[in-house]
Amino acid sequence: MTPVAHIRSLFADKFGVPRQPNLAPHVISEIVFEPSFRNPDCIRGLEGFSHLWLIWGFHCNEAAGWSPTVRPPRLGGNTRVGVFATRSPFRPNGLGLSVVKLVSIEPGPVIRVSGADLVNGTPIYDIKPYVPYADAVTDAAGGFTEAPRPLLQVQVECRMPAHATAEWQAAMKEVLALDPRPAYQDDPERVYHVVLLPYEVSFRVQQGVALVTSIIRAK
Repeated sequence: MTPVAHIRSLFADKFGVPRQPNLAPHVISEIVFEPSFRNPDCIRGLEGFSHLWLIWGFHCNEAAGWSPTVRPPRLGGNTRVGVFATRSPFRPNGLGLSVVKLVSIEPGPVIRVSGADLVNGTPIYDIKPYVPYADAVTDAAGGFTEAPRPLLQVQVECRMPAHATAEWQAAMKEVLALDPRPAYQDDPERVYHVVLLPYEVSFRVQQGVALVTSIIRAK
């Protein structure tokens, strides 16, 4: 398959990316089309929709392979279930599916969206409008994902960079509240580092609170 676009997002690598879309609505990303698809006619009428489906590739997992069973974080990282019963990135064909909110369409064209759970540079293979009457299933069952995941409180203990926008600060707090740590790690003294461009955020987690210890320019 040929990518029609790539995403430009805050996430420089996999650590810190929300495990599902729309959990961090202040994360704003841009869909940048490949030259062959930079024709405004390709998205004519898209402005009438509030949300989009993105079909994309797990390009950071190309050498990792896949397994018939995986250990989803929602189950503590210890219980195995079938790969097709999860949204694990380690899949036979490495395809992801995310619904995102359409923020605006800029010249280029470039599509600005919120809530995307994609690493910066992720290839996008297709874009489809979210159609509420067909896509929204009100009585759907969520299996082992139905129990709500507790959020962390976020406390910033360091000085905020002068040029960190209010939008970036809100996105940072949303990402940390989702607890990006592996499910099996709970060392209150361990310092974690997540890159949310253009900054690197260091934090540790103690008693349900993510304590931000430093925010510096990412290298």
